[in-house]
Amino acid sequence: MPVLTVVGAQWGDEGKGKIVDLLAEQAQYVVRYQGGANAGHEVVVGGQNYVLHLVPSGILHPGTLNVVGNGVVLDPDSFLAEVAGLEKQGVKAKGRLFISPRAHLTLSLHKALDAAREGHAGQTTIGSTKRGISPTYMDKAGRVGLRLADVVDPAYCMEQLKTSLQEKNVLFKHLYKSKPLTAATLWKEIQRAAKALLPYMADTEGMLNSAVKGGKRVLMEGAQGTLLDIDFGTYPYVTASNSTAGGSATGSGLGPTRIGYVLGVCKAYTTRVGEGPFPSALSPKQDQQLRELGGEYGRTTGRARRTGWLDLVALRYAAQVNGLDGLAITKLDILDTFKEIEVCVAYKVNGKEIHHFPATSAELAKAKPVTLKVKGWNAPTTGARTFAQLPKLAQSYLKLIEKFTDVKVALVSVGAERSKTIMVDSKLKSWKF
Repeated sequence: MPVLTVVGAQWGDEGKGKIVDLLAEQAQYVVRYQGGANAGHEVVVGGQNYVLHLVPSGILHPGTLNVVGNGVVLDPDSFLAEVAGLEKQGVKAKGRLFISPRAHLTLSLHKALDAAREGHAGQTTIGSTKRGISPTYMDKAGRVGLRLADVVDPAYCMEQLKTSLQEKNVLFKHLYKSKPLTAATLWKEIQRAAKALLPYMADTEGMLNSAVKGGKRVLMEGAQGTLLDIDFGTYPYVTASNSTAGGSATGSGLGPTRIGYVLGVCKAYTTRVGEGPFPSALSPKQDQQLRELGGEYGRTTGRARRTGWLDLVALRYAAQVNGLDGLAITKLDILDTFKEIEVCVAYKVNGKEIHHFPATSAELAKAKPVTLKVKGWNAPTTGARTFAQLPKLAQSYLKLIEKFTDVKVALVSVGAERSKTIMVDSKLKSWKF
């Protein structure tokens, strides 16, 4: 099947935007299948930077159609502002960008609740972006949410809003000491957005299934990363959706049997933004060095990312739960100047060595990394366009990753530009999966 799913294989920020943009050149459709405006994909084309939050990365290819799937929670203001920004940069969106009628809407209500919860004393600090993502998914699961298709029915919307506010206003007033909201105010907010949003609504589930049936190439784009997945991530320090490969089916309307290849994206080292355990974290001095070399600051929030050596235990786990067919290693060039590199190959918990990824954050927080030291290549990789052109020690580093994870390296990125890429797996060139 000509359907390729791209997933983050770490804690997000792996460089998925560049990889999707690169592969989208051969795709007819690019689908964003989960997450919301908390995602931030940066793509560099011709020296110009494009930062995408809700719009699929395929938008930068004029011949590609782009779909915001049913698994995405859509912030109308963020979406419309992003489209307007792209238009100013010369990127046409209208006629090429479609939203599933089943996508749930993120409203000011959700953002207010998110901010109140994250800042409330006694509440576990997750490291939320405060974009209203979790409260929107909570309403979706609680069956009081609103989908794009619902905005054409005022009576239904008002009933849903009133039901939702019954509980939330108690929280706002008595727990968070905030001003209660009204259904009428929220309905006005929806009405303002609906006129601009409805032209983008389409039967995307039917569109995608017809495309696959007709042999079209469909690229599925995830946000966040495996270790932030609501089920398989470092719970509770996770996002509110399924960012693993399984989410590409439930979040798009394409059945899992349609997916032909799953590509996991990971950096040549590890980063994490927000709260939660991070076993391979570097010392403060090394952390700052690697952060500056790699430009490790969030594209959506500007928050500094914590940096660490490559965690192969976590990466092997990601390979298992996603069923990875290949790995895309990004930012290999950031390690070019290191004389010695370490990789985490096991954990020590309470003095006992373990080789699996713990199910609880409490256990992972106790984990001390067992590292293997390897000699750095200490030579530039940015000019390499084939695997053979990489320094021998860089090749050895990539082969070590393959051996430990039992997944072949399919692609290597040695710079932010599209051209600075080594395509190793011929399947990614031919899309014959």
